[in-house]
Amino acid sequence: MSRRVVSAAVVAGLLASAAACGGGDDDKGDGAAPAGGGELKGTKIEIAAKWTGPEEANFRKVLQAFEKKTGATVTYASTGENTDAYLGPRLEAKNPPDVAVLPQPGLMQQYADKGALKPLAADVVSEVDKNFSPYWKELGSAQGKPYAVLVKAAYKSIIWYRTEAFSNAGVQPPQTFDDLVSVAGTVQDSGTTPFALAAGAQDSWTLTDWFENVYLSQAGPEQYDKLAKHEIKWTDPSVGTALETLAKIWGKPDLISGGVAGARQTKFDESVTQTFGQQKAAMVYGGDFAAANIATTKAKVGTDAKVFPFPKAGQVAPAVLGGDIAVALKDGKGGQELLKFLASSEAGKVWAGLGGYLTPNKGVAPDAYSDPVAKELVAQILKSGDAARYDLSDLAPAAFGATPGKGEWEALRTFVQKPTDVKGTQAKLEAEAAKAYKS
Repeated sequence: MSRRVVSAAVVAGLLASAAACGGGDDDKGDGAAPAGGGELKGTKIEIAAKWTGPEEANFRKVLQAFEKKTGATVTYASTGENTDAYLGPRLEAKNPPDVAVLPQPGLMQQYADKGALKPLAADVVSEVDKNFSPYWKELGSAQGKPYAVLVKAAYKSIIWYRTEAFSNAGVQPPQTFDDLVSVAGTVQDSGTTPFALAAGAQDSWTLTDWFENVYLSQAGPEQYDKLAKHEIKWTDPSVGTALETLAKIWGKPDLISGGVAGARQTKFDESVTQTFGQQKAAMVYGGDFAAANIATTKAKVGTDAKVFPFPKAGQVAPAVLGGDIAVALKDGKGGQELLKFLASSEAGKVWAGLGGYLTPNKGVAPDAYSDPVAKELVAQILKSGDAARYDLSDLAPAAFGATPGKGEWEALRTFVQKPTDVKGTQAKLEAEAAKAYKS
């Protein structure tokens, strides 16, 4: 699941250049940080995160803005792809970094249960309260204590479309799920298959994202939270309603490139290539990170390839996000001050001007971003307000929400093959969820 969460940072950088309106690495954000009073002069802080390459370069500039403001010296360490494999031994050796950036809330909960985290200081909590809706504070809390600051987001409530296919069919981006079904029919009549669908065993996380968008829109944020915590069962009627809605598309093989058999063999990368490289489909789900795959084709993001918000299936416009959260692993003012800075609009504006960044921070307006696609996505995030939610499958135990061939991934993959079996799919989902949450 890390690909879905963390790669968005790389991709937003690609969006900046591909959309031909990018700020790229122009340092425009560095001026946002005022010269500091040196209140942390002589303080050394180590922060660990998985970012490398352009992601790391831009994050280092954010850290430089913090150093300029406070006088502190910050050292960056890359954890590699497996964050826990890097941090675990250091925690055991009682030599952790001051601050670490984690790719999943579940890992924060794991560390909190072990007593490895330091609660956020009161002024850090105040900064979070000022800039984020209450949901994001709750997401970074364990046992009623706030431990984490959301530092970067990936946006998953969009569908990519090939503009030529829409133009040929004479259709506009749909606003509701029923409109999406109607547009698909018109696109099909024009001679183009509407959707590429990644339902391969290793990439059926895309199916969980489809479900989450529909479920959040129909059932609403409170019910979504209950399902994420398994406070209601997957046999609940609301789950059945969402599956029936998905079947309006998944249950029509002619709407899917390669039909059901083809979709069940299709990897995520291939679904994007089918749409924008081979031009076998008009639309594909992929979140903002699909831009990386589009960049491998001749299609240009912002012209040949555009996005529209995931259509409303109910009363709520869905806004599903993944993201990276920062926590303190050591006591000390330095780490807490860095967390406070990362929660601020000041840091967000620096990062947004560099590219490779999205955030639900209310203090970072769309105009702060360096490319038009990011501006559009952030406007959607901010518009969603308190209704925005973290990826449900990433909140669940990994055995249920993050394991190829098991749990939610495989249950929904089977549903693509048998879209009339709503009750059976619900029963399978609940049996797998009950087992995973119990363990």
